Amino acid sequence: MQDASTSPSDYSTIGQRFLKWLGLGSPLDEAVEEIERLPRFPSHNSGAASGIEHHELTQPSGEPTTVVVTCTDFSPESMQVERVTDVDDFIARHRPEWAVVRWVNIDGLTDKRVLKAFAVKYDLHPLVVEDLIHVGQRPKAEDYPGTGEHQARLFIVGRMLVLTDGHVRSEQIGFVLGHKTLLTFQECEGDVFDGIRQRIASKGSRLRENDVSFLIYSLLDAMIDQCFPILEYYSELLEDLEDQALETPTTETIRRIHSVKRELLTVRRAVWPMREVIHSLQREKHECMTEVTRPYLRDLYDNCVQIIDLVETYREFATGLTDIYMSSLSIRMNEIMKVLTIMGSIFIPLTFLAGVYGMNMPIPENQSPWMYPIFWIICVVTVAVMVKIFKRRGWL
Repeated sequence: MQDASTSPSDYSTIGQRFLKWLGLGSPLDEAVEEIERLPRFPSHNSGAASGIEHHELTQPSGEPTTVVVTCTDFSPESMQVERVTDVDDFIARHRPEWAVVRWVNIDGLTDKRVLKAFAVKYDLHPLVVEDLIHVGQRPKAEDYPGTGEHQARLFIVGRMLVLTDGHVRSEQIGFVLGHKTLLTFQECEGDVFDGIRQRIASKGSRLRENDVSFLIYSLLDAMIDQCFPILEYYSELLEDLEDQALETPTTETIRRIHSVKRELLTVRRAVWPMREVIHSLQREKHECMTEVTRPYLRDLYDNCVQIIDLVETYREFATGLTDIYMSSLSIRMNEIMKVLTIMGSIFIPLTFLAGVYGMNMPIPENQSPWMYPIFWIICVVTVAVMVKIFKRRGWL
């Protein structure tokens, strides 16, 4: 009968400690973490209306509201960076007359009041608002042409990949492009755009000399280029795993191989649809995408194709490592069975001799005082002859 003072969680903890004592706890815990990192599909209510209207953006009580808003205005001659502390005051002010491009970056999507303020000011479509809030979207590009009441907007969803503690983390970034303004919405603070900010701060740079569509190209290019060092890391990791699979294969080796395959699948999910996004931006004309930027998209498309080829190559290599691991285990098992078989073969005649002369019955040879040393000489000679025969045939 279960003790009332012992809860099921206590038994679970005891079981985890027992598995860890056996050397199985750590791999199982890491496997659970791998499962938790799998992508989750956003929940949808059947029959609910598509999109989120501006008035529906209400802040639930008790929900954290950590949002960082940064505004960067620049032109060929000037540049200004402002960390926004009062969103209402910032929304009330217009872009400076000297600014050719305004880039507003919002880190964090938890404060619905901030999102509502920007959605109202920049007239974001309800479908755009829904995709921004419900992260986990597939990379895509949606064009919202200008009408009499609404200004033209180009909405792009991308996936930013970051390598953290040896694992790839995928974060959604939403881009809302206007004629002179670019809004970027990130899930949390921290990105791969530091190089872009340095180029904006450098007077005379190509980024400062061009329009806002060139800025969004540069940001997309930074996201795509971030994949190359990630793939380089996995290339070196696969080489190390190949050596382990050939020399010292263990259960940890095969677990890491499968982990790499899942990480590469995350990269593929981010880059593969992004290639289609870039291709659509090349093929279709958008009011907010100027002809100056369009030729640069070809280079971005080529980088996507190159990354996809590398990902497929590494995934095939990881699959080959699984075969190498199984072959190495089979070879090691055959070696072990070979040693055990040889040892058993050597002891078969010794067991026969010991059985004959160890019988509890009168044996004439046992009456001789030299029989005991002669017995050991016969055993040693038998073992030596068998070992020599095994070596001659290449079994040892």
